[in-house]
Amino acid sequence: MMAGENTIVSTTEFVYEDVASPCDKGDIQILGKLFLPILYAVVFTIGLVGNFLVIFTIVRSGHQKSITDIFLLNLAISDLLFVISLPFWASYIIHEWTLGNLSCQIVSSFYTVGFFGGLFFITVISIDRYLAIVHATYVMKARTVPRGCLTSIAVWALAVLFAAPHFVFIQKSENKCTSVYPEHLEKIWPAFSYMEINVIGFLLPMCIISFCYLSIIKTLLSCKNNRKKRAVKLILTVVIVFFLFWTPYHVSLFLQILRFYDFFETCTSLRLLEYIMHVTEPLAFSHCCLNPIIYAFASEKFRKYLSHFVLKCLSFVGFCGPCNKYRGTAPIPVPETALTSNQTQNSSYQDGSVLL
Repeated sequence: MMAGENTIVSTTEFVYEDVASPCDKGDIQILGKLFLPILYAVVFTIGLVGNFLVIFTIVRSGHQKSITDIFLLNLAISDLLFVISLPFWASYIIHEWTLGNLSCQIVSSFYTVGFFGGLFFITVISIDRYLAIVHATYVMKARTVPRGCLTSIAVWALAVLFAAPHFVFIQKSENKCTSVYPEHLEKIWPAFSYMEINVIGFLLPMCIISFCYLSIIKTLLSCKNNRKKRAVKLILTVVIVFFLFWTPYHVSLFLQILRFYDFFETCTSLRLLEYIMHVTEPLAFSHCCLNPIIYAFASEKFRKYLSHFVLKCLSFVGFCGPCNKYRGTAPIPVPETALTSNQTQNSSYQDGSVLL
């Protein structure tokens, strides 16, 4: 990203640092400095508020936590790590890197770990929903909170492992937070990093998510339940939104890989790549703002807990007199159950994310 030549987004590499290219990109630089900080600020604000509400509601709710709650909590934490880095990149675009070397490395690691962590937890949630609905009979007892915690630890470890190639060479150099490679890795390592993002950060999760939710839809359609249409719509929303927000960005990264091997040599094609990255980058980033909506706010149980805490807070500060009846009264927790291939239990639709 803004961190330089080998981060997840290549705007800095190809807009602000590509001084060797004879192609004039001054207008693109001006465009980036004008609009990207604004877009990052919007994503930061919405993502910070939305994911903080998810964390607050899950942590403060009085009901017994489920494995779904554990995964949603970690997804929100991943997105928070990601959005926290955006103000620093926005400042970097405008003023270059004014902080120290350690700050450069920390912000870059937050960004990359949050990026991979968010994608991995979305994938894990999809697998969990698949197991809970399609193979409910076999995995019901296995879907426990301790196992959810162990799975989350493993996911974080994988996120750090796959994020490492993107910040291991990051350092402050001449007022830039950029990757400084050994000479023998100057071309190989960036190409490898971008390919890793395409495969591990998109193609593999997309295949897993699509398989899980297509299987869930097949199971739901065989159930007799008046809510299955809504469930199918929510599932399709998850897959379609993920595809629409992330595919253009990963296509852009793949084109950048081709650029390393001189597939694009004309100034027109190079400028087009820059414009494409400017458009697809903020679009992909904004997906973290939607995660609280499609994974938590769409849940009936989550909305009940959130409304309970809001009313309780308003009552506490005296802004809502009639809300006093909600003070000290938590909504009745709904147990997490699952769907079988022959019947759909109504309580499954109440869970925090059974359908998502």
